[in-house]
Amino acid sequence: MKRHVRLLRTVVVGGASLAMALSLAACGGSGGSTGGGSDEIHVLVYGDATNKVEKQLVETFNKTSKVKAVLDTIPGADYQSKLQTIISGKQAPDVFFNWGGGSIKPYVDAGLLMPLDDFIAKNPKLKSDFLPSVFNTAVVDGKPYGIPMRGTQPVLLFSNKKVLADAGVAAPRTWDELLAAVKALKAKGVTPIALGGGDKWPTQMWFQYVYDRVAGPGLFRKAVNGDKGVWASADSRKALGMLKELIDAGGFGTNYDSVKFTDGGSPALLATGKAAFELMGSWEYSTLQDAYPDFVKNDLGYGTFPTVEGGKGDPNNLAGNTNNFYSVLKSTKHPEAVAEFLKLMYSDEFVKGQLGLGNLPTTTNTPEFLGGSANPAYSTYQYDLVKKAPAFQLSWDQAYPPAATTTIYQAVQQFFNGQTGPDAFVAAMQSLPAA
Repeated sequence: MKRHVRLLRTVVVGGASLAMALSLAACGGSGGSTGGGSDEIHVLVYGDATNKVEKQLVETFNKTSKVKAVLDTIPGADYQSKLQTIISGKQAPDVFFNWGGGSIKPYVDAGLLMPLDDFIAKNPKLKSDFLPSVFNTAVVDGKPYGIPMRGTQPVLLFSNKKVLADAGVAAPRTWDELLAAVKALKAKGVTPIALGGGDKWPTQMWFQYVYDRVAGPGLFRKAVNGDKGVWASADSRKALGMLKELIDAGGFGTNYDSVKFTDGGSPALLATGKAAFELMGSWEYSTLQDAYPDFVKNDLGYGTFPTVEGGKGDPNNLAGNTNNFYSVLKSTKHPEAVAEFLKLMYSDEFVKGQLGLGNLPTTTNTPEFLGGSANPAYSTYQYDLVKKAPAFQLSWDQAYPPAATTTIYQAVQQFFNGQTGPDAFVAAMQSLPAA
């Protein structure tokens, strides 16, 4: 999930979750939209290292607004489940972080979200100042329900350049080169690929890209629209066979299900040289910058997912999260204040702050600030990738409704572990509801 800067130490995950509960309780169990303070709006975000910019924007907003913004956070590992628990109750926020697509459709269908047509009619910049392909990810049934925030988050193949050099391995451009790299790295006693299998969603990333490279974006697009037959296609089974080959070659070691990204485990393996690669969203940069700045400065490498010979997917296709979004609860008592707050999402302050963390905003003014990012080369590289990508596939667990997440994760994990084979995986994916 997830998209998202997710680095949190274990003790912080538990503590932050408790802190969130206490914070909401301190508001009289009233949150923001259904009974909070008369002069407050509550903004709920995914708790991680990127909150620095969100805190900064709240402070900026509160300097001039009579209605004050209060920033609440939920740790990454708990965000989706906690949001579903509070969104229709007294603790519901006024504004909340999400991934667009299937992640908000159930809330739209339940009548909980405010269409943003009126906001945009009064301030067209809430739409026109964002890249159209990104903005449209949060359009549901023809109406906009989200304003982009944070940045675009393509999934990239990160590497430890020193480990690769010591093993005589170059960053793989093709699937065959990746398999050869796995063999060479294993001979050096290094786990080839760090994987936070305990979180499940990092494992899913491998499926997303292999399916795209083998079948192109059309297979998943059909699947999420309700064509269940594509999961049993020859391309689907070919993708599963390739994944099995990489797993059986020892690409991920044997302990990946005891490792998590959300507690910093898999990034640590990469940064400390115990692993050579990690397939992760672009938030990996800010995660590593926060915890291992020297590694980022000296040895962090990054590139696109390998190509597959004879595959139908364009090598420039991306998978990941087109962006994160702020959506608004229909029950908010302060729509005017919320509209003013959302204006900050295309401000120069927002763009500079996100670039400073290594994130890549999707505002139309982003290019003029790329030189001032935490790593101009990294930001420019991402921007160019997104700009030229023929297709940008939304992460599977965000493209489908939240009700499908558990089934997707179980299917992915059990196939990876060898508990089930291709037939069981296909059957599980065919059981998913259409988005």
